[in-house]
Amino acid sequence: MPKRRARAGFRRCAWVPPEDALYVRYHDTEWGVPVQDDRKIFEFLVLEAFQAGLSWRIVLGKRENFRKAFAGFDFRRVAAFGARDLARIAKDPGVVRNRAKIAAAAHNAKRFLEVRREFGTFSKYMWSWAEAKAEDWAKDLKARGFKFLGPTVVYAHMQAAGMVNDHAPFCFRRREVGRAPRPRRS
Repeated sequence: MPKRRARAGFRRCAWVPPEDALYVRYHDTEWGVPVQDDRKIFEFLVLEAFQAGLSWRIVLGKRENFRKAFAGFDFRRVAAFGARDLARIAKDPGVVRNRAKIAAAAHNAKRFLEVRREFGTFSKYMWSWAEAKAEDWAKDLKARGFKFLGPTVVYAHMQAAGMVNDHAPFCFRRREVGRAPRPRRS
């Protein structure tokens, strides 16, 4: 991922600590950019579910450990995780060791595959909710059996995956992200 810095006179969203290179890189290169790749979408869903009740900085700092623990966010492999895999992750000090969230990640991977079977891709399903409220999409996810994806987490996902552009009006990324191509609704 290329490193980007706000050019002189450019400002970032207020939630980005300028001294935190990890946060700056995430904000400047990923946050709010429309995502269509199912693996990346699954990664964001897993990370955002783990973030519930914690700071995003904690999860972002452990991202590479999560990537290793969850098979590179390969939803097919995670869907096949058994009790031994979940126990291994629960012992890993490099991740957030919340057993319920760990189990939910594997459970959600199975639901993710079901959505893919129905829609062809999870991305196609996800982007059909781009004009909807997070509460409505979270309700549909719950009806499909997803866990730890309530309205707050779903809205965070919508922001991260570029379904909404919540960069601050003064942020240099707002205009750049606003020009990014969005998937067509089907």
